Amino acid sequence: MQTFAEFLRDAAKYGDLAKAALHWQAKQEGCGEEALVKRMHDRLTVMRESAKAGLSPTLRSVSGMVGGQAAKMAVPEQIGRFGLLGRAGSYAMSIAEYNACMGKIVAAPTAGSCGILPGALLAAQETDGFTDDQLVMALFTAAGVGRIIALQATISGAEGGCQAECGAAAGMAAAALVQLYGGTPEMCAHACAFSLMNMLGLVCDPVHGLVEVPCVYRNVGGVSQALSAAHMALAGLKSPIPCDEVILAMKDVGDALPSSLRETGEGGCAACRSVCAGK
Repeated sequence: MQTFAEFLRDAAKYGDLAKAALHWQAKQEGCGEEALVKRMHDRLTVMRESAKAGLSPTLRSVSGMVGGQAAKMAVPEQIGRFGLLGRAGSYAMSIAEYNACMGKIVAAPTAGSCGILPGALLAAQETDGFTDDQLVMALFTAAGVGRIIALQATISGAEGGCQAECGAAAGMAAAALVQLYGGTPEMCAHACAFSLMNMLGLVCDPVHGLVEVPCVYRNVGGVSQALSAAHMALAGLKSPIPCDEVILAMKDVGDALPSSLRETGEGGCAACRSVCAGK
């Protein structure tokens, strides 16, 4: 299973993308599917714990650049104002900040993009009452998508820019959300394609070389892209470009990025005047 086209064929055979990914992983590891489902439940537990811990208003990274910001986003009046997006953004920020503060997170697919997938799913669960079992199956869909992106392109910011980290995470989250809300495997593919094309070209420019600024804010932006992409796909919109082609386009764009925009901390936000002046 190396392309989305293959993933869709397996989904037709096994029932949906989650079951196809679960079957593939069980075959690769030579173990029962029950063990893999339990392991994913464990991952979900870590995601939930990191989301909660990251909401502490006293949380601060060693550099002092981030921490305590998710708590401001999560106050009831803000959540009420922005609904599902507000809740998802708060969790995406909290997990990303918790990572910056050396907390335990699930790299999904990377530490720098760790808030997007869990932020989307945990918010959807709280808003619409999905069970943990449903979230776990959505995570298998996301895992399959992440594997395909990694194989055809990259999930490394140093190799392909932040489009490969937050972009990939948004594509994974969008597909997972579509599955969660009852969409078809084809809709999942369209959602992933929408997310990736909307984040195409996003650079990796960490200030002072730390996974803090602008990284934590891009987790919030990434989860909003995932929700928007899922919305479009569930409404019946179809990507005019096949998902596999969008993934390959992301690779081409990543290869074309100068080294200053690939996690070296030499360009983009990392080169802003206030940053260089030490402010």
